[in-house]
Amino acid sequence: MITASHNPVSDNGVKIADPDGGMMVQRWEPFADALANAPDSEHLLHLVDRFVEEENIPIGGVQSAEVLLGRDTRPSGVALLEAAKHGINAIIGAVAIDMGVLTTPQLHWMVRSRNKGMGASESDYLAQLSKSFRCLMNLVPRERITDSLDTELVVDGANGVGGGKLEQLKKTVTGLDISVKNTGKNGEGVLNESCGADYVQKEKVVPSGFGPDDVGIRCASLDGDADRLVYFLIPSASSKNIDLIDGDKILSLFAVFIKEQLDVLYKDSDSNNKPPVRLGIVQTAYANGASTAYLKRLGLEVVFTPTGVKYLHKKAAEYDIGIYFEANGHGTVLFSENFLSGLECRSNELASASSGSKQHKAALRLLAVSQLINQAVGDALSGLLLVEAVLQYMGWSIRRWNELYQDLPSRQLKVKVADQNAVVTANAETQVVKPSGLQELIDAESGKHPHGRCFIRPSGTEDIIRVYAEASMQEAADSLARSVALLVDRVLGSGNSHQ
Repeated sequence: MITASHNPVSDNGVKIADPDGGMMVQRWEPFADALANAPDSEHLLHLVDRFVEEENIPIGGVQSAEVLLGRDTRPSGVALLEAAKHGINAIIGAVAIDMGVLTTPQLHWMVRSRNKGMGASESDYLAQLSKSFRCLMNLVPRERITDSLDTELVVDGANGVGGGKLEQLKKTVTGLDISVKNTGKNGEGVLNESCGADYVQKEKVVPSGFGPDDVGIRCASLDGDADRLVYFLIPSASSKNIDLIDGDKILSLFAVFIKEQLDVLYKDSDSNNKPPVRLGIVQTAYANGASTAYLKRLGLEVVFTPTGVKYLHKKAAEYDIGIYFEANGHGTVLFSENFLSGLECRSNELASASSGSKQHKAALRLLAVSQLINQAVGDALSGLLLVEAVLQYMGWSIRRWNELYQDLPSRQLKVKVADQNAVVTANAETQVVKPSGLQELIDAESGKHPHGRCFIRPSGTEDIIRVYAEASMQEAADSLARSVALLVDRVLGSGNSHQ
C-alpha cells in the first residue's frame, strides 16, 4: 500500500500487508529498513541475495507470487506505484496486480480474502460491510427503536481516499443519514490539512469545513488512508474546541455491546466453570486511566502491551474475542476461527430449537460483527458502521456515549537526550528498569497528585524520551509531566530543555 497515512500530502511511504492480511512480521523489519537505505543498486542486490539465502526463499520461478498494489490519493502515488510494479515484476514468478486507489484497510482485507479463497474485489468488500450492517440494524430490539433516535452523521474525510469510499458505501447502506465533508473531490482541500482523525484527536479543535450547522450533531473523522477513526461533538456555535470521543471510548462502546451479547448467549452456563468465552481488552500505557478503570469495573479482562498496533493485534489474537484500540482511533475486534466455528454451530442449534429467541439474536449479532469489523487491521469505514449499529442498538446519543466515563486530564512532553537507548522499560513500557533508581523518582512525583500516573519511553526513531502524565486536574497533569521531564533531563539529558 503506497500511503503516508495521516502525514502531509508531500510525504509518501509504504505499508506492507502479510499473506494473512495483517501487518508485516517484525522479523522482516530490519530487512525492509536495509532495503530502504541501500546506497546503490549493487548494494540492494547484495541485500536481497543475502536475505534470500538466510531465509531459504526459493526464487527463480520455482514458486509463483501475487502482490496486490494499492495507493491513496497523493499525486506522488502514481509514479511510486509504477516503480513498485517494476520491482515486483523483476522477481521471476512474481506478478504485480494494481488494485487502484484504495484505503489501506481495503488492501489488507483483499489480501486476507484472496488467500482464504473468498471474493476479494472492492465491490465484495462494500457488499460484505453493507450486508452485515443491515443484519445488525434488523436485530435492533423493537422497543429500542424510537423517533428520537438520531440517524444523522457528518463525517470528515480528511480530503483523502476515505471520503470518496464512504460516498460509495453510503449508497448501499440504509438507516443512516451520512453526509461527508472534506472529500478532496475535484482537488478541493489539502489532504490532512486542518482536518482528519490525527488533527482532530491531537488538537481537539473543530476541523476545517465544519461550522455552526454541525453543532450538536454526531460527527466523525477519518485519517488520510482511513485506518483511524474518532468521533466528536461541536458543543456550541462559538466554540473552536470539540468534545472528543477517541479510540478508548470506541473500544469501551464495543466492549459493552459484545459483553452484553455474550452474557445473553451464555446466561445458562455454569458460572463455577471457567467462562465459555475468553474476551480480552488490549490497551497500551497511553490509554486514559479512566477508560481502563471503567472496563475493569465491568468485570472485563484488561491487558497491556508496548506501544504499537503490531503488539496490540498480536495480543488480541490470543483471545476468543480480542478488542484493541489506541486513543488515536486505530483498532479493531478480532474473533478466533475456533470461536467463530463454535458460534456458527450454536447459532444453528438455536435456530432449530428457539429461532428468534434472545439467545439466537445474540449469536446472530456476534456473527454479524465478525463480518462487519475488519479482521485484518483497523478500518475506519467498518469501525464507523459498527459504532452506528451499536448506538442504534443501545438507543444512545453521542452525549450519552461520551458520558460512559470522564477522561482524566493528561499531558505529553518530549525530552531530548544524548542516547534514547539509555532508557530500558518493562511491563508494557510502564516501568523504567534502566537507569536504576529513576522509576522510584517517577513514582514519588506521581504520588504527589490525586490519580497521578506517569511513564516514560524511548521514542524508537530519534534521541527523544516521551513523557506521559495524567492526574485528576489538568494543572496537576501538567505539573507532573514537567517535573518528570526535568528528572529525565537531569539524569540523562543532552543539556537541552524539554518541549
